[in-house]
Amino acid sequence: MKRIIVQLYEIQEPREAERLIGLGVDRIGSVILSAETWKVPAVRDVVRLTRGSGAKSSLIPLLAREDDILRALDYYQPDFVHFCELIPLAPNDHGRREALCAELIRIQQRVKKEFPPLGITRSIPIPEPGPAEPAPVRETIIEIARMLEGTSDFFMTDTLRGYEKQNADQPVAGYVGITGDVCDWEMGRTLVEASRIPVILAGGISPENVFDAIGRVKPAGIDSCTQTNARDHRGRPIRFRKDFDRVRRLIDEVRRAEAEL
Repeated sequence: MKRIIVQLYEIQEPREAERLIGLGVDRIGSVILSAETWKVPAVRDVVRLTRGSGAKSSLIPLLAREDDILRALDYYQPDFVHFCELIPLAPNDHGRREALCAELIRIQQRVKKEFPPLGITRSIPIPEPGPAEPAPVRETIIEIARMLEGTSDFFMTDTLRGYEKQNADQPVAGYVGITGDVCDWEMGRTLVEASRIPVILAGGISPENVFDAIGRVKPAGIDSCTQTNARDHRGRPIRFRKDFDRVRRLIDEVRRAEAEL
């Protein structure tokens, strides 16, 4: 098996990034949380530190306006920009889905034009395990991939809660991700097999399940956020702080999968 990319998100401090790179993390992901707080010098330091290592930086801009996205990319200059807008999967959302994807393609084309060296990762929503009618969902996932792969360099799965409900409760309204819950791995494998570009598997990836996930889905990489975060005294994940022991175990399991699968 080829080397599997290990990507971790919510790395906002250079000291933490340095430790993670030392452990063997391939992509260091940071998040811009709003247009009001878009300029974070510490995150820019994370990108600069990563650039001087063998790792790559990735940035999620949770920004609605196109000009704000371009301004942030110019300020941070990451290796990858990661877009994760919520694309509806329900069969009766075909028109809305098509219109949204057309707008996402337009924005990605502009990003490619303004920042030619920049790689684009696009999240593809995958439902929670066991959708009642899997065939239409598979067809929709392939349809989305076909529309977006021409302007994307990587796809990334992530878990969509309540995919049949237009207003289902996502952790960040309008976006997919950071649920801490696994997605349907069979659907993830559908995307891997159909896609013409590499796919990173995300959605509840942990040291405990990553070996099985790689064996089932065969992705080009894995991404972990919530399940490698530190925990508070009640066992709840602490955002923007990693548990380095869990990260080390995750990487060990990924490399074991490379050797054994």
